[in-house]
Amino acid sequence: MLASADLMAFIPIRDPQVAKAFYVDVLGLAVVEENPAAVVLDAHGVMLRLTPVPDLSPQAFTIAGWRVADIGSTITDLVARGVTFTRYDGMDQDDLGIWTTPGGDQVAWFRDPDGNTLSLTTFA
Repeated sequence: MLASADLMAFIPIRDPQVAKAFYVDVLGLAVVEENPAAVVLDAHGVMLRLTPVPDLSPQAFTIAGWRVADIGSTITDLVARGVTFTRYDGMDQDDLGIWTTPGGDQVAWFRDPDGNTLSLTTFA
């Protein structure tokens, strides 16, 4: 039923202007619309709605991620823009913060200004 419908994604935020600066100026997404209910972005054809919420408690798990062709160069570019990648105890991550899964996929995590966990993945 929904196999041919476009997916929309939602990320909870506290301050629309702070979130907009991060997702647009740092991550490079384009603004489609701004209104009191959301900052709407184009995430490579997917509608991403940054939605203000009154009580935000960031989750410990990844809420959104991007598949990238070259995780190392993407991390290098984002670090140059001020992004800090997260390191997890007990997880064998390399110098860039990349964890390689048993199947060979590479994953790294970072947080937005609200503490939401985001990720990058390059599949084997």
